[in-house]
Amino acid sequence: MIILGIETSCDETAAAVVKEGTVILSSVVASQIEIHHRYGGVVPELASRKHIEAIVPVVGETLNKADLTLKDIDAIAVTRGPGLVGALLVGFSFAKACAYALDIPWVGVNHLEGHINSVFLETDPPSFPFVALLVSGGHTSIYHVTSHTTMELMGQTRDDAAGEAFDKVAKMLELGYPGGVVIDRISRAGDSDRIKFPRSYLDKSGFDFSFSGLKTAVNRYILNHKDHIKDQIPDIAAGFQEAVMDVLCYKVLHAAMRKSCDRIALVGGVAANSRLREKLRFDAQDKGVCVHIPSSHLCGDNAAMIAGIGYHYLKAGIVSGLQDDVFSRSR
Repeated sequence: MIILGIETSCDETAAAVVKEGTVILSSVVASQIEIHHRYGGVVPELASRKHIEAIVPVVGETLNKADLTLKDIDAIAVTRGPGLVGALLVGFSFAKACAYALDIPWVGVNHLEGHINSVFLETDPPSFPFVALLVSGGHTSIYHVTSHTTMELMGQTRDDAAGEAFDKVAKMLELGYPGGVVIDRISRAGDSDRIKFPRSYLDKSGFDFSFSGLKTAVNRYILNHKDHIKDQIPDIAAGFQEAVMDVLCYKVLHAAMRKSCDRIALVGGVAANSRLREKLRFDAQDKGVCVHIPSSHLCGDNAAMIAGIGYHYLKAGIVSGLQDDVFSRSR
């Protein structure tokens, strides 16, 4: 089965062609970072307009790279949510119209389940069950995954997602957008022990997250040291990043112990962070837990993961109809 995947949940217009749910024949991502950089975050209206401009050429380029035409596509999978409604509508409407014109099945899929299934696009995926830590700009959650389409939500953020906190702290430090990449880079020149920020574990026996207090602590430090802040930026970035990583790693490993799982998947845009990848692998080794992390290009929003999870939806008999829209349940 050859599936065309389409992803437009936020500020990337992406399309991919995936065979049998695991073999990526082509994948194209058109980023809008330059558009939103000046605003320090994604502007939903601008994102929607740029998706409209990009969707046709991105799909065309994807098919060309795979040396295929639309007639070679067996089914279409598209992100239904969560995400920015205007952005989602562009990809969802395009996929629905395309499937109708081609008279092939199509399915709207859950964006977060796509991220979790991104580890199955690699050569050494985890076996079921496993615990997944999903960390992105909009979500920070822990799942117990028992099949491609069966996942138990164990905990999630009560306020800011980790990626959102990275963006906001980067804005406080005037480092630009997206914040995760620049803080990851700058923190390498800093010392996380010089400036200690609080770790918000909430209930250490639970699996929920909270990063708003940490963000406030960084803001107060900046205000209290504004006369010498430029010299301290690497240390602030390192201290903030380490505070986030300590909580993420503790929570997911605690969840793995609770579920008696010796396998963890780290997915989502923040999974590309070099310190998080390093620290989770190191901490997990002490507990005999194997960590699975997709390649960096599969951590951010992409359509290959959408086509991958779409394959499993379709195998399970889950399809969408013309009456479906982005407000309908994914399944």
